[in-house]
Amino acid sequence: MKMTGAEVVMKILLEHGVDTVFGYPGGTALFLYDELYKYSDQIRHVLTAHEQGAAHAADGYARATGKVGVAFATSGPGATNLVTGIATAYMDSIPTVFITANVGNHLIGRDAFQEVCITGVTFPITKHNYFVNNKEDLADALRNAFRIANSGRKGPVLVDITKDVTQELVDYEPAEPYPTSSLPAAKTGDGAAHADAAASAENSEQKEVEKFARLINRAHRPVIQVGGGVIASASEAEVLELAAKADMPIVSTLMGLGAVPDSEPHYFGLLGMHGSYAANKCVAEADLVLTLGARFSDRVALKPEAFAKEAKVLQIDIDKSEIGKNVAVAEAIVGDCKQVLQALLPHIEKAQHADWLEQIEAWQTEHPTQIRDAHGMLNPQEIIACMCAHDADKETIFVTDVGQHQMWAAQYVKQTKPRNFLTSGGLGTMGFGYGAAIGAQLGNPDKRVVHLTGDGSFHMNLNEACTAVSNNLPIITVIFNNTVLGMVYQWQTSFYEQRYSNTVPERKTDFVKLIEAFGGTGYRVETAEEFAAAYQKALQADGPVWIDCRIAKTDRVLPMIPNGKTIDDMIFE
Repeated sequence: MKMTGAEVVMKILLEHGVDTVFGYPGGTALFLYDELYKYSDQIRHVLTAHEQGAAHAADGYARATGKVGVAFATSGPGATNLVTGIATAYMDSIPTVFITANVGNHLIGRDAFQEVCITGVTFPITKHNYFVNNKEDLADALRNAFRIANSGRKGPVLVDITKDVTQELVDYEPAEPYPTSSLPAAKTGDGAAHADAAASAENSEQKEVEKFARLINRAHRPVIQVGGGVIASASEAEVLELAAKADMPIVSTLMGLGAVPDSEPHYFGLLGMHGSYAANKCVAEADLVLTLGARFSDRVALKPEAFAKEAKVLQIDIDKSEIGKNVAVAEAIVGDCKQVLQALLPHIEKAQHADWLEQIEAWQTEHPTQIRDAHGMLNPQEIIACMCAHDADKETIFVTDVGQHQMWAAQYVKQTKPRNFLTSGGLGTMGFGYGAAIGAQLGNPDKRVVHLTGDGSFHMNLNEACTAVSNNLPIITVIFNNTVLGMVYQWQTSFYEQRYSNTVPERKTDFVKLIEAFGGTGYRVETAEEFAAAYQKALQADGPVWIDCRIAKTDRVLPMIPNGKTIDDMIFE
C-alpha cells in the first residue's frame, strides 16, 4: 500500500510494539510530527524541555522496562542535543533507537539552515547508524535499527531521514520484526559447511563449559562478579542457583546492582573504587573469579595487573572484544550469560565453602561501609535508609545522577530486583537522572520512582521539571545539597591540598521556590526527622516533589581506592 515515509515510520514503530516516544519537534521533522498527531491514539509522544532530556528519558524507559526506548529530534541542534544521551546509552549497552529528520536531500552538503551530518557525529557512539535519503531504504533501515539495538550486546542505533523522504509516497508492506539474536549473525556460505561450522562451534563451547565447571569445582575461594550483562540477559535466577549450588559469594559492579537482592546471604555488595572492603578483599584473596557480563572497567580494576592476582579469572561476555581487554583472563566464553549459565549448571558439583564465607563476613565486620560523622547535619546514609524503609508498600525504582550521591546510593540502597536501580555507569553523565526518571515512570506507571541527585548534577537538567509537571508524574526528587560539586571537591580535599578550584559555585538557587514555580511541590529539610516527614508527604502527592536535603560539604564517599591503587591503599577515614 502507498503511504508517506512519515507514516511508514509510525507503522514500523507499531510493528515493534512501541507505544511511547520522547522528543521535540522542529522544521525538518514536521511531516513526522504531523503523522504522529494522527497516530496519537496508538503512540504517546512525550514532549521534553530539551532533546537531551528526551534521549535520557528513552534510555531510562529502556533500562526500567527492558524494551527498546525511542526518541525523535529535528535536524541540526535538535540532533546534536541527543549526543550525550546517545553516548550514555552506548557506554551502558542500553537498547535505544533515535530517529532524526535532516534537511531535504537537495540541501545535503550545502551548509543549509540547521544541517548537520549527525551520522558522522554519532558514528563512534552508536552500534550502527543509517542515513536515509532514498525512500525505498526507509523501512529496511528502521527494522534493522530495532534488530541491531536489541541483538547481542545491546545499544543505541540512529536513523537520520531527509525531510523529502518523510514526505514522499512509498510502498509499505507489513512485516514481523526482524529476528534478534544473542550473538552476531553467522557468515553466509555453503549450507553443509555452515552446518559443520555450527556443530564445531557448539562442540567447542561445550568443552569450554566443561572446563569452566572443572575449575569452579576445584576452587577453594571462588567468587562470582556480576555486571550489567546479567540484567540484560535476565540471568539473575541462574546466578543465584549457581551461587547456592557451588556455595560461592557474589559481588557486583555498579551496572550489575539489582541483579542479586541485598537479602541474598551469598551477596557482599559493590566492588571497585567505592565498593565495600569485604567485596574488594574477597576478590583480592580469591583463587577463582567468575565474571559475568562485566568488562573490568577502570573503576573496578583500578590497577589491572594486580586485579585478583591470586585467582584464575574466568570471563563470560556476549561481546568478544571485551574478552581480556582490560584484565588478562585464564579462560573465556563468548555468549549470552543466561544461555551459558544454563549449560554450565548441570556440570557444577554441590559444594560448601563455609570457612571462605565466614572469612568474608569477618572482613565485612572489620570495615563496614558507613558514614561515620555527619558533623551535626543530615546524614546521607539516614536519608537513603528512610527511603528504603518505605519500599515494601510499592516497588521502587531508584534513579541517580552522577557524583557523591550516586555512590552513596550504590552503597546503601537496598537492592531488591533488577531494573530498579538506574544510573549512568560508563559515561558518568551528570544530568542523566531526571530525564531517566521520567522515562522510567512512564514505562512503569504502577511503580514508585525516586530520583536521587546532587545540587551540581541537578542544575544541569532540572528544566525537565516542566515535563514531569505537564505529565503529572509522581517522581520524588531527593537533592543531596552540600552546596559544592561534591565528588570533585572530595578529590581536591584528599589529593590536591584543598585547592577548591571552581567546586564551590556559591549558587543561590532556592529549590523549593523553583519547583513551585514549575507547578510542583517542594520541601527543605535539615534533620532526619524533617526528611521523614517530608518524604511521607511526598509519597502521597500526585505530581512531582523535590526534597532539598542540606548535608555537610565535608561528607565523603568512603571507603575509596585511589586511581591506580589496590585494596592495600583503601581509604577508610
